[in-house]
Amino acid sequence: MNMHGTSRREALKTGGTMAVFALFAAAGLISPREARASWNQAAFGAKGVDNVVKSLGGASAAPTTAVSWGSTPEIAENGAVVPISVTSNLPKTESISILVEKNPNSLAASFTIPSGTDPTVTTRVKMGETSQVHALVRADGRYFVATREVKVTLGGCGG
Repeated sequence: MNMHGTSRREALKTGGTMAVFALFAAAGLISPREARASWNQAAFGAKGVDNVVKSLGGASAAPTTAVSWGSTPEIAENGAVVPISVTSNLPKTESISILVEKNPNSLAASFTIPSGTDPTVTTRVKMGETSQVHALVRADGRYFVATREVKVTLGGCGG
């Protein structure tokens, strides 16, 4: 019975996502070609900060203290929904990416920061265990990284 409920939920989520995508495509807000072009499969499949930076087109990331972690907890009670909040104080911030070192795919999220906007992002990520979380910031064409350990008491992958 549980398996049936899970399959139904997955089908509903997939159908809902496809309906929203179709609505955006019909309105001309996004095309399937643009969606595929914006997906950086190499970056999301890379392991570790250095490999993610290389797949994003950079050479290396310099450590920085010009990043604040906002409401990111030091201890997360549930690894299935860990809130992450990052603010860059670097001038000309172009993007902010969140990497979770011990996750199967290090790159958890990547945000483009339009010029003239507040370089702050807030999201939730899944963490299977205690890990280093990296905020990878591209500013003025260079990459910078800030790191913080987040301890997980209940793993997000069923643990």
